Amino acid sequence: MEEYPPGSLDHSIPFLLTLGVASGDEAVAKYDTALLSPTLKEQAILIRSELPALEDQTAHALLKFIQERDASGLPCNGREAAKRYRFRVRSAERSFLLPPRRARLPDGIETPPSPTPPVLHSPYSPLSPISSLYPNGLIDTQWIRKHQDQVPGILLCFYTLVSDPTLATLCDNQIKTDVNNLRGLLSQSGYKTRLAVVLLAEQKETASGGGNIQERLENIRKGCGIDSKSFFLVPPHESQEELERMAENMLVTLQGVAIEYYREMGRHSRKKRSKGVVPQPTIPPVSGTSQTLSLAGWNVRHDFKSAIFAEYRLEMSDALRSYEQAYENLLSSEIMEAIPSWSPRWNEGRFLADIIAVRCLRCLLWNGQYSGAARRWQFHRERIADLIERRGRGTRNYGWEAWEARWASVMANLIEKAEIPDFAIKTGTAARLYLTPEKAVMGERLQPWELLHHTGYWYRMAAKHLYARRAFARGMPEDDRRPPSFSPASQVASRAFTYDTYMCPEPHEEYPLLDHAGVPMATGTDHSQLIVEMLIKARTEFLKRLQIRFAAELSLECARELAGIKDWPSIVELLRPIWKHMSFRAEGWMAVVEELSWTLRTAAVMAGEADLVVAIDWELLNRDFTRRQKWHYDITKSLEGMTPKSKPSISVSDDQILSFVNAFFIFRDEQGKAGQTALAQLSLTSNAHQGSAPVVLKDLRIALTGSVTSIILENKADDASPDLKPGVARLVDVTLSNDVEEDDDSSDDDSEESSESDKLASSLKGEAPLTLYPAQTLVYTLEVPLREPGQTSAVSIELSLETDAFDIKHSLDFDDRVPTSSDRWYMTGSKTKRVAWANPLSIKVLPRPPKMEILNPTWKTQYYTNEPLDLDFDILNQEDVDAPSKLDVVLSGEEVSPSLFSLEISGQEVQKTPVALEGVASALSLSGVSLGSIASSKSLGVRVRLPPVGRTSDFTLTLRVVYHLSTDPGTPIIQEKVLPLTIVNPFEANYDLLPRVHPDPWPNLFDSDGVQVDDPSIAQVPKGLSQTWQLVTRHASFASEPLRILDVDIVIQTPPSTRVAHSKVDPPPTGEDEGRIIRPKTMEETSFEIVAQKNTLDDRSPVALDVSLVIKWTRISADSDEPVPNKQQGNITTLPVPRFNIFGTEPRVLAAVSYLNLPSSSSQTSSPTEGDSPSQPQPHQQQILLLTITIENASNHFLTFGLTMDAPISSNGESEFAFSGAKQTTMNLLPVSRRSIEYRILPLVAGPRGTPTSTGGGAGGGGDGDEAKKKKKKNEGKEEGQGGTWIKPHLVVRDKYFQKVLRIIPAGEGMKLDKESGGVLVWVPFL
Repeated sequence: MEEYPPGSLDHSIPFLLTLGVASGDEAVAKYDTALLSPTLKEQAILIRSELPALEDQTAHALLKFIQERDASGLPCNGREAAKRYRFRVRSAERSFLLPPRRARLPDGIETPPSPTPPVLHSPYSPLSPISSLYPNGLIDTQWIRKHQDQVPGILLCFYTLVSDPTLATLCDNQIKTDVNNLRGLLSQSGYKTRLAVVLLAEQKETASGGGNIQERLENIRKGCGIDSKSFFLVPPHESQEELERMAENMLVTLQGVAIEYYREMGRHSRKKRSKGVVPQPTIPPVSGTSQTLSLAGWNVRHDFKSAIFAEYRLEMSDALRSYEQAYENLLSSEIMEAIPSWSPRWNEGRFLADIIAVRCLRCLLWNGQYSGAARRWQFHRERIADLIERRGRGTRNYGWEAWEARWASVMANLIEKAEIPDFAIKTGTAARLYLTPEKAVMGERLQPWELLHHTGYWYRMAAKHLYARRAFARGMPEDDRRPPSFSPASQVASRAFTYDTYMCPEPHEEYPLLDHAGVPMATGTDHSQLIVEMLIKARTEFLKRLQIRFAAELSLECARELAGIKDWPSIVELLRPIWKHMSFRAEGWMAVVEELSWTLRTAAVMAGEADLVVAIDWELLNRDFTRRQKWHYDITKSLEGMTPKSKPSISVSDDQILSFVNAFFIFRDEQGKAGQTALAQLSLTSNAHQGSAPVVLKDLRIALTGSVTSIILENKADDASPDLKPGVARLVDVTLSNDVEEDDDSSDDDSEESSESDKLASSLKGEAPLTLYPAQTLVYTLEVPLREPGQTSAVSIELSLETDAFDIKHSLDFDDRVPTSSDRWYMTGSKTKRVAWANPLSIKVLPRPPKMEILNPTWKTQYYTNEPLDLDFDILNQEDVDAPSKLDVVLSGEEVSPSLFSLEISGQEVQKTPVALEGVASALSLSGVSLGSIASSKSLGVRVRLPPVGRTSDFTLTLRVVYHLSTDPGTPIIQEKVLPLTIVNPFEANYDLLPRVHPDPWPNLFDSDGVQVDDPSIAQVPKGLSQTWQLVTRHASFASEPLRILDVDIVIQTPPSTRVAHSKVDPPPTGEDEGRIIRPKTMEETSFEIVAQKNTLDDRSPVALDVSLVIKWTRISADSDEPVPNKQQGNITTLPVPRFNIFGTEPRVLAAVSYLNLPSSSSQTSSPTEGDSPSQPQPHQQQILLLTITIENASNHFLTFGLTMDAPISSNGESEFAFSGAKQTTMNLLPVSRRSIEYRILPLVAGPRGTPTSTGGGAGGGGDGDEAKKKKKKNEGKEEGQGGTWIKPHLVVRDKYFQKVLRIIPAGEGMKLDKESGGVLVWVPFL
């Protein structure tokens, strides 16, 4: 697009001109008056402001922000149209020039006699004599640039609004006068530029200046006749962010004003077109056969103007329609068909057609019609080609190919400016090569070239046409290439009708002749430079989209052009990356590889790239390439004629070049054992050209995996003749020895711990002839020692060549070089056998069976939390000789820490800290602990110590002994043992908190003796409410073995407002201090009495108790019931108890029962004799039950409760018991008080004494003898018929005020809740 005149193809953007701010910054885009010709500058209209330009910081910051929002460089697409404004911004200080609206007649032209004076027209109109379009031109670039750079759509003026009251009126009047003056000048010019004013308030503020500021602004606005949308005020002391926000809002507002201006301009053009009248010129043309512009030409001009103004308004669809209409009218028979091809108007018409077509393409790309743009580009190309063939000079000349190249590059530039998102290179997604057609043309059958391709496609097309342009230029006869001064007039006239010179040089300038001195007679066109420029741009786009083959092809074409102009460094820079990584080698495109290599070598020699020359010569030795005549093919002569600054050292690999050396490695056996040797063969085959010089290697290095990391073969003198029969290999047996490289810095502590086997496991070295002749195969037989178990594989080989001029190393990967013949074992030079297994590059090294045992005689299946662990092991050496050994201990599991374990060897703790195992999560390792030399048949004790673990965990303990025999230090042997270490909680428990009646009376709220005295010197005695609770704990053993429980207790975190004490209920008898044994899967019960009292009577809020159950226990020796020695202190397991809430303000009803035994009338009856039947009923004692009901009122309210007591009737119509006491009564409770009522109950039920299933207190009560079971049945509830029965009193306690029945809470032994029907049950034992 650079070949077109400036501004002809630019996107039309509203033009905003700022006036009134002084700016010395060269980066500010200033108004350019040089666009006016000298003639027009004399007639130009000066627009000048009489007030001085602003120079304060706020004005400069505001101008800078507006200038930065210039939209000239924004992408031309519909997505950017979402911006709220677009302006082309230019600046002038206090004056600028506008082109004349009416051009005066030039001097020396006489007007024809006429009663009316001649009508003057625009200097850019074909009606004006001073215009280049006069008399029948269409339109040119000057009119486009007039609205882009000369006539602003908006004139934005800046003034200062003073704050001094004494100067305010004067300055305001000056502003009004200056604005009105500018308005009058704009009106006299004939242009309809919109005027906008910005007032910058002064930074100084006065007390009286802020009150009438609005009145002043309104006065100035009305006095200037400015619309409120075009009048702005910038307050003082605004921050940078606020200033930018105000400028943003200002530009948004002005965008609407600008759109209205350009809409009015477009309306004016359409109005003139609709008249259908051809205007008369200022002076009718009188020269020759000149004619004025026809009506069709005027229609083209008006349509083009309407499209330009629609583009200013971003109405691209309307602009496209006007452009298309102008294009069709331009190429119609009335205009282009009527213009002779020799006329200058012919090229002007072609130029206008190109401009319209380019702007049509921009509109299509703006609207997202990508396939439509590609088809429109092709349409214009075919339409112009047809026109040139019929009316012009044909398409078989360099001028047409120049236009073709230009037209392709224009399309690429338009795509770049559009910044189509589908063509953007995004990380992680494949780049698009072309765009799918839009929905409007989806159903049509499109050709591939009708799809929009990326810019590389268009640049490549431009390069092809540039090739054709050069070919046509070079094919011109010499007579046509002479300058006009050296040619006869007839020849010059003939040349004008032969060659198309539209926007390109004349033939003598396109490809000039050389004079006698060999110097071109004219400047000429640098075709190579143009081609290289297009190829580089295309190559860049193809590389972005990973089209490597296209990029390589274009690079090679570009290198040919650069070689023609002898730009050798550019060729090296261009071809070196492709030569290193091109895929043509693997794909078999040898001709391409060969051409690229020779081209690059020539450039490398001229550019002094010695390393590149040697690498290319090394590859060109391969006979797969064509042999070049008279080439030495001697790698030692590569740098003849070159003088590098230093001796180059080159490294190449088989993925960079196509090597002439084939290397194969093979193990004879599929597997072997550690400590033995394995036979292997290395074969080297030279694929160099016949007759090339032999290659003498300095050494070769084979890289392996395993204990032997490398095998080095050094060259030795060889007197054997290289004459061998074709297909016969030369076998060489190589003796390998250990290559131990000592390090001078290895004399530290670590080197002392390194064993002899570590030194042997480095590399092996041998000597062999390393001279490679063309088509020769060398086979080296090696004995490789196998040291460590695992997989040993040959990875790669490195060939080294050293000469006086350079050094080169070539590495070949065995994995990538496995042809069908690589699995052959050479028996003789001509006889081979096939290896049967799949991967002959590897051998499986079986470990030597270890005889070192790791014993753990005291290992247990389960370990428990809260106990220290001592894990004992014995390392037993059952080898026949002594074995130096090392130990690795790895502990993996949950939340391991460096202090989680330690190690003792023979009673001595190892002074090493475990470290995190690399690559394994939650694992600690203690590696390389020396065990010394363990004698044969001897053992060594090892202890792993773990501190107590607080929670259930699963660990894995791994012990690995790495040793070697004293007779074979080069072969390491490994014995490993993995043990699961499970740590579980030995106990589980559940809990019940049961209420009890506190025996002490509650304090009296109305007793003055209980008032606390706030004296810190006096110890305060708790005077608050008291409650008693019984905590029943049941702990079960989940251990796999019996444990001895030494003590069971609870720990209570006492709240600050409460005093809490506890004691054990039924403590163990004296003499059981050593604890008691609990068997696995059994349960024991322990009860604790908890007494809590508030410190003050005023505090009656609920209290939460945090209780923990503490069990002290120890293990039992395996051979006795005694505790484990050295652990008499015991292990402590703490179990959390759920939080319990005590106290509260709600009333409670507690029920307790006691038993009174009375002698009956038959109490003197003797006991049963031996002969009596046990089934006969025996006399028994009378029993009285004392039922106590206690009601507690902890609130501040007076409460009244009603009690109702009744005995239920059984199914046989009799009562279950008789009672004495109030059947109905009322209890009144004062605030913070409690009262009790008693009922004496005589049970009317009886049962036999000595029932077999009885567990009561009567004689003969049977059972299984298990103390725990008896206690559980006693405390948790008795079953009816087993030594007693349950009775249910009909007792109801009701709140008289709320009529709410209170729940009766059992508060002692012998009572429980009736879960089925509610209420309480009372136990009646049988006597």
